[in-house]
Amino acid sequence: MKNVKSRALAASALSGALVLALAACGSDAVPQEEPTSPAETSTTDAPTETDEPAAPEASGSIAGAGASSQEKAMEGWIATLTSVAPNLTVSYDPVGSGGGRTQFLSGAAQFAGSDSALKEEELAQAVDRCYGGEALELPLYISPIAVVYNLPSVDAEHINLDAETIANVFSGKITKWNDPAIAAQNEGVELPDLAIIPVNRSDESGTTENFTEYLEAASNGAWEHEASGDWPISGTQSGNGTSGMIDTVKGAEGTIGYADASRAGDLGTIALKVGENYVPFSAEAAAAVVDASPRAEGATDKRLVVELDRNTSAAGAYPLVLISYSVACSVYETAEEATNVKAFLNYVASTEGQAIAAQADVAGSAPISDTLRGEVTAAIDAITSK
Repeated sequence: MKNVKSRALAASALSGALVLALAACGSDAVPQEEPTSPAETSTTDAPTETDEPAAPEASGSIAGAGASSQEKAMEGWIATLTSVAPNLTVSYDPVGSGGGRTQFLSGAAQFAGSDSALKEEELAQAVDRCYGGEALELPLYISPIAVVYNLPSVDAEHINLDAETIANVFSGKITKWNDPAIAAQNEGVELPDLAIIPVNRSDESGTTENFTEYLEAASNGAWEHEASGDWPISGTQSGNGTSGMIDTVKGAEGTIGYADASRAGDLGTIALKVGENYVPFSAEAAAAVVDASPRAEGATDKRLVVELDRNTSAAGAYPLVLISYSVACSVYETAEEATNVKAFLNYVASTEGQAIAAQADVAGSAPISDTLRGEVTAAIDAITSK
């Protein structure tokens, strides 16, 4: 468990859940009741029709679990919020998207982070979990997925690859770094005569689902498997969670893997072929493809699910993007739970919260647009209790 005390500027390095004390602040916050003077509380002054009761203050604790891709962003939110709201404690366990959805649907967590949308059977389960309400799916963390590699001898800012070549690498059809299919896209780069070691996630992962969606959509049929959160090929090198993936790639020369771009560190990264150009990952390039993509079939005013255009040819767009959804209930058991979840999610959606996660030394994610923020906050504000 990672614990952050009041006024701490960064999370501790302990493994496990991330714990924070936070309160909503500013216009996105649940306001605290202002103290009143004796004159203002006089029993002779009857309230006018415009008087409204103060909104309850966020206090107590809530638990979240899910996508490890959000871990760095969560650390940033922790560091900026711990001194703001000492009355609300939030924990987040980065167990992976599948584990987070399981904890949320079982009632063990009040919210989840998921790098993929809920499946039909999960939406049905959410009706019972949410006391007859429904699940909210809010796209609050948008980040490119980096295809990372460990080739210290290669002196190039990026290696260029199209989706077809990446699919053939991860399916084991291309086995050497100096294969003609790679060399043809990297003229002037000295590629080693070295075995390629593909690395995948060992756990069910929304990052894997997003990566395989990209391969399925953009590889001209080279990827022969359906998109899935579980890696479809057995007998491969793998790592558990984002940290395990990165550690495995760092552990041997010649490896190649995929992870949230905030965790790429000093590993090499692939520039993807988009149209006739090669585009390296960036927050701006990720935002470009999200803005150009429609809503998914079945999306609602509470389920703001995006259908990403993985095969885009738009200039400057990076199609290998992860949208990590904050999953919550529209109805909670108690008013306290509803108040606390609203306070937390409203901060994450706020301009300040999104700017924190966008910082390069935090997560480097792409802030949501003002238009999307309006839709998200409307969904959050509708959260109630039974």
